[in-house]
Amino acid sequence: MKALLISTYDLGHQPMGLASPAAWLREAGTEVQCLDLAIEDFNEAAVTSADLVAIHVPMHTATRLAEMTISRVIQINPTAHLCCFGLYAPMNADWLQKLGVEFVIGGEFEQPLTDLCRRLEGKRDAACEAVHISLEKQRFLLPDRSELPSLDQYAQLIWPDDSRGLVGYTEASRGCKHLCRHCPVVPVYNGRFRVIERDIVMADIRQLVARGAEHITFGDPDFFNGPGHALALVRAFHEEFPDLTYDVVIKIEHLLAQADKVPVLKETGCLFVTTAVESVEDRILSLLDKGHTRADFISAAQQCRDHALDLSPTFIPFTPWTTSQGYVDLLATVHELELVDSLSPIQLAIRLLVPNGSRILELEEWREHAGDFDESALSFRWTNLDPAIEHLYAVVRDLVSDGEEKEIGRREIFSDIWQAAHDSIGLQCPSLTFEKAHPTQAHMSEAWYCCAEPTDLQLARM
Repeated sequence: MKALLISTYDLGHQPMGLASPAAWLREAGTEVQCLDLAIEDFNEAAVTSADLVAIHVPMHTATRLAEMTISRVIQINPTAHLCCFGLYAPMNADWLQKLGVEFVIGGEFEQPLTDLCRRLEGKRDAACEAVHISLEKQRFLLPDRSELPSLDQYAQLIWPDDSRGLVGYTEASRGCKHLCRHCPVVPVYNGRFRVIERDIVMADIRQLVARGAEHITFGDPDFFNGPGHALALVRAFHEEFPDLTYDVVIKIEHLLAQADKVPVLKETGCLFVTTAVESVEDRILSLLDKGHTRADFISAAQQCRDHALDLSPTFIPFTPWTTSQGYVDLLATVHELELVDSLSPIQLAIRLLVPNGSRILELEEWREHAGDFDESALSFRWTNLDPAIEHLYAVVRDLVSDGEEKEIGRREIFSDIWQAAHDSIGLQCPSLTFEKAHPTQAHMSEAWYCCAEPTDLQLARM
């Protein structure tokens, strides 16, 4: 039995979504080959020889890119069994099946993928549902990264002096306890999360360090869903690798509720915390069921500043309920909190995605803005009732795209957006000053949770 595991895109990370199932399948006796299309060219020979082609779809862009991969696999090897697995697979199951995918797996995918291979080998005791979400607890294995591209080909950590460090990506948990309406984790995990054993995470960190990692990104949807597990892990991490730095994702709500634990992050080498703020308008935060308020965000930002821990916020600034004044207020808040250098410009151009299964669809307030489901975008269309917002979105999107293409600094892109936002409501634009002469924040070379369209390079590799 030969299995080909494919990743189309994983936010610039070396894909754990290939490394983890590769370990499971190899232990079960399956011959496995891995292909990361974000880095590597399409391998026709690998497709031709595969009995099973399984494509990892952990996010929206990866799923969009999977469409071309599926078409090409069917053209090259029509007898191969096709599977898509990962967070975005179940919510797009109907669409994937129309494309020719036979098996769709979500949640804890390693055991179901192993069972699928056993079933295809003729072992009748193995279950094999066409669409399967597994939330069963499982004992994880050490991810097998032996066939993946080297870390220097992935996103890197950029220091204030423009030097760069190699980054390893791992996870300490999956799923989330919370039910934020816009979050893609919710339709699959529905308020549950699963811990990855500390010995497995530490062993994975060791092999990443052996491959040159100088910084670790923990990709958990929320690192403080299990704070006891998280803190024991980073303490062990820091004791063994005192010079290794890391970053995590934590909710505003958890930063405040676990305030006594925030200093431990800084003490153990955490450089920055990514946090999904999404909005500074309490009404929108309530509609998204975020569990925090504008005041909470301001408090969390101050708390992190007090501990010299950088806060990297993410936003969904364009929603059906966004106003021009609200967008200007968002920019003003980011500036007042001195977060411009910590904010990836793409976060000011994100438009709300509403995929199948989203809890946004439950809202009465959604219905007056709602359009049909667009299969080409894998999202329900919506329109802000204020045409000025739709125009502002297009302007900001272009400013961010042009600025990043020309490698313009974050402050300059922010200043351009600041001007455009004030122009949109006919207000005189106040001049901007930045308290710090030089940015002190380290950041990743590829933005977290970037919901942009696939790039020309990604398309060319298909």
